[in-house]
Amino acid sequence: MAACLPLICLLVSVTAIAADFSPERYWNTALPNTPIPNSLRHLFTPDFTDEKSTNVQVGKGGVNVNAGKGKPGGGTAVNVGKGGVHVDTGKGKGTHVSVSGGKGPGGGVGVHTGKPGKRTDVGVGKGGVIVHTRHKGKPVYVGVKPGPNPFVYNYAASKTQLHDDPKAALFFLEKDMVPGKEMNLRFNAEDGYDGKTAFLPRGEAETMPFESEKFSEILKTFSVKPGSGEAEMMKKTIEECEAKRVGGEEKYCATSLESMVDFSVSKLGKDHVRAVSTEVAQKNAPMQRYIIAAAGVKKLSDDKSVVCHKQKYPFAVFYCHKAMMTSVYAVPLEGENGLRAKAVAVCHKNTSAWNPNHLAFKVLKVKPGTVPVCHFLPETHVVWFSY
Repeated sequence: MAACLPLICLLVSVTAIAADFSPERYWNTALPNTPIPNSLRHLFTPDFTDEKSTNVQVGKGGVNVNAGKGKPGGGTAVNVGKGGVHVDTGKGKGTHVSVSGGKGPGGGVGVHTGKPGKRTDVGVGKGGVIVHTRHKGKPVYVGVKPGPNPFVYNYAASKTQLHDDPKAALFFLEKDMVPGKEMNLRFNAEDGYDGKTAFLPRGEAETMPFESEKFSEILKTFSVKPGSGEAEMMKKTIEECEAKRVGGEEKYCATSLESMVDFSVSKLGKDHVRAVSTEVAQKNAPMQRYIIAAAGVKKLSDDKSVVCHKQKYPFAVFYCHKAMMTSVYAVPLEGENGLRAKAVAVCHKNTSAWNPNHLAFKVLKVKPGTVPVCHFLPETHVVWFSY
């Protein structure tokens, strides 16, 4: 049998045993005793992904990827032979084979057929091989203007953010977290698109450029017009990911569920770790008055945690940061219309390194480093902690 290139040998060897190693399977393997929060589970199936199944078959002729359209010859063949690698999409068009060092632990390999948004992707990453058939579209941008992210603590609030940003109401003082306390809140966080942007498999995500130096390439990949509102939003997300860390904070932007799991486990361990999110009984609940229920507040963690905030981007990207001296609470809430919420709150005991003009200080009328500052998590955000 002729020897094959290391890259293709890897593709062939792992496809047969790991083709079903989905992001959910990766989570269950890495964290078998940690339930997946609903906020993350809802991001497994993108609105812009073809729901038809995709099959991966390994034989003497190479690897065949069938997009599941039910048409003979409708798949994409990756053949390994003595002369090298030949990829045939069935239409006589070439296909790009790329290797990436990735942005997280491990590297990635991508085989892409067709144009971005209209292709079949075979991605090889640390989590295995994922075959992903993209729909003919992508999430539709609905015009959310980029502004200072209140969960990135080295940014100052804009002049109008205190009154215009509903997330301003999520900040409060720890002393106010008592039964009977009333607060006006809205937990659903807009991500700039008409539907929830979803996770890409790590093998695919790691072949996508995600840095300011390649921003023009990124816009072309997603067919986004330079200078548009969507372009500005994407640029803001990348800049936040590249910004310097605050104080002793350790931060990382996860472009896949697998990389989020790896980062969180690397900071907290995997034997006794939980991930939780805010849950509201009604979808897209409006701003309303809530009261902290008599059942009372429960402290979940009082040391270190990793908080992951969902960013505004065409696919799911999370800004994750670990900071010491934080407490995590479960807060039961009852809305004025009978709506119930299981809110998650994070309290920062040391804010001395935050921007003195941060939104939290304007809302609460306090100075950095004087009192613990707390905030509720929007529904799409996640906090990890040890127990």
